[in-house]
Amino acid sequence: MFYWDPMYFVFALPALLLAFYAQWRVRSAYNRYLKVPNAGRLTGAQAAERLLQTAGLYVNLEGIQGQLTDHYDPRSKVLRLSQQVAYSPSVAAVGIVAHEVGHAQQDAQAYLPLKLRSGLVPVVNATSWLAPLIFFLGMLLRMPNLAWVGVYLFGGFVLFALITLPVELDASRRALRLLEQSNILVGAAELQGARTVLNAAALTYVAALAQAISTMLYYIFLLGGFRRRR
Repeated sequence: MFYWDPMYFVFALPALLLAFYAQWRVRSAYNRYLKVPNAGRLTGAQAAERLLQTAGLYVNLEGIQGQLTDHYDPRSKVLRLSQQVAYSPSVAAVGIVAHEVGHAQQDAQAYLPLKLRSGLVPVVNATSWLAPLIFFLGMLLRMPNLAWVGVYLFGGFVLFALITLPVELDASRRALRLLEQSNILVGAAELQGARTVLNAAALTYVAALAQAISTMLYYIFLLGGFRRRR
């Protein structure tokens, strides 16, 4: 069965290894700088309020369960912080908060890639599970046209990952600029710590894009082999 095709690992393994490495980088950088207090001893929540004020934004703050679940919701204009980030006076917490404020700034300025990504969210939520189902159903039924529908639907997921990358990189650039303007982090060492955390997080989005592309290429490879066998 093609479900266990060894060629899958030829396509998927490099991206999978990159994903594991990216997750390790994020955890390592986060845990390291979570132990480093910022000079002003500001918690993540306090830093969020100051950064929002610096950016001239009016955004509600809410708590959320989990670890590294912090995010800005452009639909409800809410910045949600995990407890560990909200109450930690660390360089890592400030860096993460600044990144999410960067997203709020993107939203306020109608940053086009963010608008495109937000518009794709309902499509991706529907097709992320439907596309593989349609693809493999087409392969099982020997209906290549149906399988191609699955590939095209999965292309929406690839597009989402592609658009996400500049959105996240731009949010990190904005974060560092806001941190410099607000003087929350003092000295090159603290700013470098925040940059390290943000760069590690960015790598996870590169890995997500690589995984999406490798999966789509594998689907196309399977369809190519199917046509040759007909």
